[in-house]
Amino acid sequence: MSAFQPIQKRVFQFSLRIIKMIVFLPKNSAGFAISQQIMRSGTSIGANIAEAQDAASKADFTHCMNIALKEARETDYWLRLITAAKLIPEAKMASLLAEIEELVKILRSSVKKLRNKN
Repeated sequence: MSAFQPIQKRVFQFSLRIIKMIVFLPKNSAGFAISQQIMRSGTSIGANIAEAQDAASKADFTHCMNIALKEARETDYWLRLITAAKLIPEAKMASLLAEIEELVKILRSSVKKLRNKN
């Protein structure tokens, strides 16, 4: 089992939750624009971790993981914006916000360790 398999599974489940959350955004220009942005960033986290598994070098692996971290931070921004704008009730957003905070911490720690090894 790959060392990154648990995080891959966790991020995959998070991506599914993002996809399901999008249907609750308002059907107006703001909701549409935000849904496109968060769909891209929220699902890209896992895609970059998956891409890292076949990296050509340690530097490439670190680069892919760093992109996953950046996408997670962007997703955190969009989730906080959705909550602050009251586009979806805060009660429905709380677990997604908590999860992205945890994912950012995990990815930040992983990238830091990878950089220290290189």
